[in-house]
Amino acid sequence: MEFVIKSRNVNLPDNIKKYAEKKIKNRIEKFVDKTVKTEIEFSLEKNPSINLNNKAEVTIFTPRAVIRAADSGTDFFEAIDKVGSKIERQIKRYKNKMIQKSRKPAETKIGPLQQAEVSEDELKEIVKIKRFEIKPMTPEEASLQMELLGHDFFVFVNADTGKTSVIYKRKDTNYGLIEPQS
Repeated sequence: MEFVIKSRNVNLPDNIKKYAEKKIKNRIEKFVDKTVKTEIEFSLEKNPSINLNNKAEVTIFTPRAVIRAADSGTDFFEAIDKVGSKIERQIKRYKNKMIQKSRKPAETKIGPLQQAEVSEDELKEIVKIKRFEIKPMTPEEASLQMELLGHDFFVFVNADTGKTSVIYKRKDTNYGLIEPQS
């Protein structure tokens, strides 16, 4: 199991790094046996109005999913304890969904697509660019991955069609699927 510990806006002492690796490893090793990589990122919020300004984020890269959790505390030890509990719950939820999926065929309700109109006043500036590897998966796997990451949409290569698609949460709690036309 490979651990990568990163920090932003703070220099971490070795005791925090060792504590984080030990704590997270103990939480996840009983559930995840094929973990490719685990990243733990620490950051310190500089805003004085934020009481819980020590943030810890854990991202686990497995062959079939990316599982992520983040939490904050008054110190990094508290943040690690909180995020450890969260990541363990995320892994359990993922494992349960995979077990349920293997027992019965999954059905995803995909509603009709809605066309959005955007006025010139509503256009916003791009402030962050995120690059990631797009893996082929079914829409069901993409919806599970989206839930695990806590996002409202997810970009993926549809394994059935071979085309780049977007799955998203609708206001009625169902999912929508956007695919390019042939």
